[in-house]
Amino acid sequence: MALPVAVLRSLRHRNYRLWAVADFVSVSGTWAQVLGVNWLILTVTGSAASVGISLVLQALPTLLLGLWGGSLADRLPSRPVVLAAQVAQAALAASLALITMGGLPPMAAVYGIMAASGLVGAITGPALGRFGAEVVPPEDLPNAMALGSVISSAARILGMSLAGALLPLTGTTGLFVVNAVSFLAVIAAVLRMRRGELHVLARAGRSTDLGVREGVRYVMRTPWLLVLLALAFVLGGLGRNYQVTMAAMSAGPLGSGASGYGLLSTVFAVGTVLGGVAVASRNRLSVRLLLGAAMLASVTQMASGLMPGLTSFAALMLPIAAGAVVLDTAVAARAQLGSPDHMRGRVIAVLGVVSAASGAVGGPLLGLMSDTLGPRTTLQLAGLATVMATVLAAAAFARLAGVRSAAAVLERLRPRPAEIVLPEVAASRVS
Repeated sequence: MALPVAVLRSLRHRNYRLWAVADFVSVSGTWAQVLGVNWLILTVTGSAASVGISLVLQALPTLLLGLWGGSLADRLPSRPVVLAAQVAQAALAASLALITMGGLPPMAAVYGIMAASGLVGAITGPALGRFGAEVVPPEDLPNAMALGSVISSAARILGMSLAGALLPLTGTTGLFVVNAVSFLAVIAAVLRMRRGELHVLARAGRSTDLGVREGVRYVMRTPWLLVLLALAFVLGGLGRNYQVTMAAMSAGPLGSGASGYGLLSTVFAVGTVLGGVAVASRNRLSVRLLLGAAMLASVTQMASGLMPGLTSFAALMLPIAAGAVVLDTAVAARAQLGSPDHMRGRVIAVLGVVSAASGAVGGPLLGLMSDTLGPRTTLQLAGLATVMATVLAAAAFARLAGVRSAAAVLERLRPRPAEIVLPEVAASRVS
């Protein structure tokens, strides 16, 4: 599928070109480390449930502090927060490389670094999202969001392909070094940006609780947003923790080891590019598209548990990954498009909390199920659960809209371009 020329118009802006390159490099490093950490833990412990524990440790800070991070993002200047975040994450990735140089490290050290990385992400992630909206003028934000999805998906392919190639040669240490260096690209890009060409967003006023209660009240008073977040939670927990189930399938029924895990991760990344192109080629991300992507990912997940070999299992990773990217982008777009501008940081934070919660619950649950029931049965049961969640969400949207077609929900909320937030660079540290 060829990208329409209009999708590239954000590249006219120098600051966005720098941001796009930094995004590509940083996301590549992120996914190289994701594969490395998951394989390291599985190698040391021999348990898929232990991989899930690392997801919990990364997600817990966002669960506890994510809303405060969103409130701070609405109040603090974004640029210095972005720079501080990159320095901190680079140091943590370098620490992982150091402790693995001498062989298999103690799991306590690995888990500690994962928790620290989650803490940095919880505090600074929403600010990354706000800064991403400042590198292009408001009228080009929708285009930048679509293009950013394609760039991130392509970077995921590079990162996992690189990880698959380096893992047998350098072990996990090389993957952690790659990630540490990738943060330098973001730092260099931000420092080279022209401040006069940044479109700085207005910050919210101060309040004694940093606006957290205001953000919670807004979410609780918005039924369509609650349904959207509930769907994202279920599908994120049971349908998006494929780093756990792919590792379990590779080490178990498929018998393909590290090389097979790398191949599956690369194929999955190719699927994310297909999904990103599909998103970039559309002018609007409707609820119909959101629900369709959710159903596609759910049904193919159920089918993947029946696949007999590596090739057939890998083939189903393509539609699963494509559906997951379309779903994620549509959820983020709908949540932000329907929310007021001054709530932007807090809406991003709520999405982050939901993502973290789904990882914290789904990662260990899928790991435990894989250890006890087997990865094939786990994929089938989890897929069935996400199918049911999608059907219930469709019914809820239709009921809220007061019409038969769920596609009509939120379409009456015509977005202003300035309400769209470009997905933040390297914000997804939890796989």
